Amino acid sequence: MSIHKTPLFLLVLCFSISATAQGLFRKKDSIVTKSLSESWELNKKDRTGTFRLNSYKPFYVLPAKWSNRINEMPQSVGEPPAFDEPVDLHSTETKFQISFKTKLIQSFLFGKGDIWVGYTQVAYWQVYNKQLSRPFRELNYEPELIINYPLNFNFLGFQAKMAGFAFNHQSNGRADPISRSWNRIIFHFAMEHDNFQIYLKPWIRVDSDAEIDDNPKISDYVGRAEANVIYRKNGHSLNLLLRNSLSFNDNHGSFQFNYMYPIRNNLRGHLQVFSGYGENLIDYNHYQTTIGLGISFVEW
Repeated sequence: MSIHKTPLFLLVLCFSISATAQGLFRKKDSIVTKSLSESWELNKKDRTGTFRLNSYKPFYVLPAKWSNRINEMPQSVGEPPAFDEPVDLHSTETKFQISFKTKLIQSFLFGKGDIWVGYTQVAYWQVYNKQLSRPFRELNYEPELIINYPLNFNFLGFQAKMAGFAFNHQSNGRADPISRSWNRIIFHFAMEHDNFQIYLKPWIRVDSDAEIDDNPKISDYVGRAEANVIYRKNGHSLNLLLRNSLSFNDNHGSFQFNYMYPIRNNLRGHLQVFSGYGENLIDYNHYQTTIGLGISFVEW
């Protein structure tokens, strides 16, 4: 039986390699983890100036990501399917993400506020699909301009650390009928306590022309807010990302769970589980559950 038809084999193989590596390599150096102040340079001692590249969201590669219901007939709400026949996609593919940010302006608001620019790119690669010449199924590009202001007060047992908002654009760079894009103003509030960090992010979609909307009702599926809860200890990291449409009539959303465990230095094994709508833009109104296994390089 060929490997590309056995997703469970790929998952087991990847897990075995990671587990073996964890046993072979002694952890000589601790995982580099950062507080909110260090990640966003909130205190004077943490500031490094402008135009220096910093990590934003995790860098990771999941060589094996399996879907229980891969989207072979993408279509927007209220529109006909993009293709006449289902695309012969494999349920197992590779996913990877790169993400970075840099500070453009420092201490512009009452001597404390900063302006950052961030960029995240996520790829879904049908690398095991020889019949279709191993194409990239979906690429999502997400640039954003972030205004951030440090805070310092107690809130529900946590220490509030920052708040602000971002001008966010997300698109897949494709032509009709599978073009997907939207613009948002995303507000954020972050706090931490001991090994926990919590990000709360509600957003408002910037109105688009209804006649050329690539993804109508995307807020009803992907959501209107997210909560990101992160727990770190001894090089291990647990992350739960929840999104919800905040609608009582037709409630949708998703959850994504990430577990990262130390292998050597800053190299870590990475398990990711997703369930719900909108894992990516082409699947914004498509429900599925996915499991991915791979490695991470940079802490959140």
